[in-house]
Parts: sequence; C-alpha cells; structure tokens
Amino acid sequence: MIRHLRRRMSMLVIGVLIAVSAGIVLAIYEVNNRNIVFQAEMALDALEESRGARPMPPGEDAGTEGQPFPEGNMDDSPEERTPPPKPEGDGPWGERRMTRTRSMTGAEVASLSNYYTMVLDGNGRILSWESDRADLYTQKTLQSFADQVCAGGRDSGRIDTQFFRMVPQEENRLLIVLDARLEMLAGLRVLWVSAAVAGAACLLLSAGAWMLIRRMVRPVEEAFVKQQQFVWDASHELKTPLAVISANADVLEGEIGDNEYLGYIRSEVKRTDSLVKNLLTLARMDRGTVSHEMADLDLSETVQSVLLPFESTVFEAGKSLESDIQENVRCTGNEGMLQQMTVILLSNALKYSDEHGHIQVRLEKKGRGAELRVENTGKGIPEKDLERIFDRFYRTDASRNSETGGEGLGLAIARSIVEIHHGKIRAESIPGKNAVFIVTLP
Repeated sequence: MIRHLRRRMSMLVIGVLIAVSAGIVLAIYEVNNRNIVFQAEMALDALEESRGARPMPPGEDAGTEGQPFPEGNMDDSPEERTPPPKPEGDGPWGERRMTRTRSMTGAEVASLSNYYTMVLDGNGRILSWESDRADLYTQKTLQSFADQVCAGGRDSGRIDTQFFRMVPQEENRLLIVLDARLEMLAGLRVLWVSAAVAGAACLLLSAGAWMLIRRMVRPVEEAFVKQQQFVWDASHELKTPLAVISANADVLEGEIGDNEYLGYIRSEVKRTDSLVKNLLTLARMDRGTVSHEMADLDLSETVQSVLLPFESTVFEAGKSLESDIQENVRCTGNEGMLQQMTVILLSNALKYSDEHGHIQVRLEKKGRGAELRVENTGKGIPEKDLERIFDRFYRTDASRNSETGGEGLGLAIARSIVEIHHGKIRAESIPGKNAVFIVTLP
C-alpha cells in the first residue's frame, strides 16, 4: 500500500512538472511566433510606404527580376524618410498603420527574410516584379503564389511562411510579400532548444521530487510496518487462548452436557477465530509472505468447484442460485486464492440478500481477460458506501445487526487477492433492489 501511495504521489508530481514545462515551452514558442508576425506586419508597412511613395511603372515587362527599390526612401533614416500620408477613414489599412508605434527602416527590413513585390493586372497576371534576392524566385513560382492570393480573395494574410498584402493602385494592384521562412526556422530551433532545456530541468526536478517524496512517506511507511507487525503478533498470540477456551468448553460440555452459555462461548470463539484467521491472511498479504505462485488455469473450472458445494448452503437458506459460466475462460493466477475470493463474494451475496432472495453468478471472457459478476437481490449498498466497502473493518449500517454479523474483512481480503492478480474489483448497486460485485482479471 505504501508503494502504491509513493508511486501515485510521484506520478502526480511528475505529471504537474511535465504540464508546467510544456506550458512554458509553448508560451515561449507562441510569444516568438507573435513577435515574428508583428515584425512581418511592420516590414509590410515599410514596404507599402516605399512602393506607395514611388509606384512601379506599370509598363515594365513581366518577369523583370531584381529591380532595385527607389532611392531616397527605404534606406533613409527614420528622421529623413518622407512621412507616409495620413490614412483616410477607418479602413483596415488605416487602423493597422495607426496601431504601429513606428515604421521600420530599410536596413531593418533587409535584416529580415527575403521580400518581393509584384504588380498585377486585373486578371492577376504579373506585369513586373522585384526582390532583394531575385536569384531565389522565378516568374513561374511568383505567378503561382499570386494565383493563390487572388483565389483566396483576401487583401492581407499569410500563406505558409509568406506574409502578403495587396495594395490597390490606379490601374493595377501591388502585391507585397515578405518570405519569413528563416524566422520560422529560427522559431522552431528556439522551440526545440526550449523543449530540451525544459526536459532536462523536468528530469532533475522529478528526481528531486522523488527523493523528497520518499523522505516524506518514510514515517508513514514505518508506522505501517509497525502496524503490520502488531497485527501479526496479536493474531498469533490470540490463537493460543482461543484454543484453550475451545478445549475447556469441550471439557465442560462433557461434564455438564448441553448448556446455553456454553453455546454462546463456542459461538464467540468461532467468530473470534475467524477474525484472527482473516487478520493473519491480510498480514501475510501485506508482508508478501503468502505463497501465490501463478500458473495458467481454467477459471471456469475454478469457479464451478466453489459453486457446486455452495448450492446446498443457498438452498438451506431458502434462497435461489443461478449461474452462467462460460466454458474455457482462462487466466493466469493462483487457483487457491481465486477460490477464496469467489467464496468471499458468494458468502457476502448470501449474507446480504433479502429473504427468499436470488443470487446470480456470471463468468465470461472480456477481451484478453475475464470478468466475474456476483449479484444478489436485497437492500443494496448506499452510494456513499460504494467506495469504502472494500476498506478493512468497514461495514455499512445495514450490516450492523445480529443476523449478518461479520467483521468487515472479507471484501478487503478479496480486494487484496484481486490486486495480487493485477485485476480490478468494484461494486455497483441499485439501493433497495440489488448489489453487484464485478471482478476483472487480465
């Protein structure tokens, strides 16, 4: 149990560290990406101002490569540059320009990735184009990109790594494009470096957290070990006086015959002896001293071997038993422990079923594993007790009476057996109608 607690705490802390690290990395990437978009918009503003101040002659032949930008604007300092005309109205271009704190210089634009401009006619055909890196582009590739922009019907946006803006002119249209592939690749490199740093930090913090959790859980582990030892010692010490009491009761019965009080003694000795045996069983399971050699077995035959002698007990109690056991349901497990688990579930169903109640047992394959269901009619289990029904010494209010008795250890033993087999056990109930215990084994 302590191992499970330590493992769950470690998984929780490691999960939080991974989530925080991933969030930081993604935040860095997002901030970097937003910065690239902002710089691209500023560069497009600068390019638009330059091209708007000295429009490209529309009469140039298509495919003119590497035309230089007009002098006196793009490479001037911000103080010497001719200020752009104030935008009229509240259109998108005016709003975008008004949100910029300043324009970029030609040197700042040149420090970014490649850019190019194209003059398009009304049909989207390139009349002329120019670029700072004319060797990277051809008339065909630029025409293909222009066709994509025209087909999209947007005046500005982004296609892959290229940011574009369409500026209407007197007779034609000016398409300004900033190819930010280098910035995008740099952003990806930042992402991978951040992820590597965050991963290394996460590993170091996880190791530290694991060591801290071990130190924090150690007092609990020591207390649990002491509790296990106490239960083990107390159970062994109780066996001797119980045997003596039982032997003396036999002697008294031989001398005075049947006696009501001797019956009470025998009943309590039997109940206490059952409690001691269950405590010893749980102590052995906690200490890992229970022999549970696993082997491939026929679970159908294991369950049937318990059902056959149990039918007479159910019949004597005035109740009915129905079974639906699928043949050749196999699993890996310990036959003795699985028989003990089945007996516990059947005894529990018999004990808490209503008068003339009905018990149903079903075993079937579920994927690669098996599922055992034990259902009984009766008062059922309150919803608040479903999660705690497998705790040691826990009994629902309905079970605290002289008719059912019990010490509240049977289901705890059943859960321990299921956990040893790496399975799961749960309870379902409709209050006032039934209770179902479901065991899933791999």
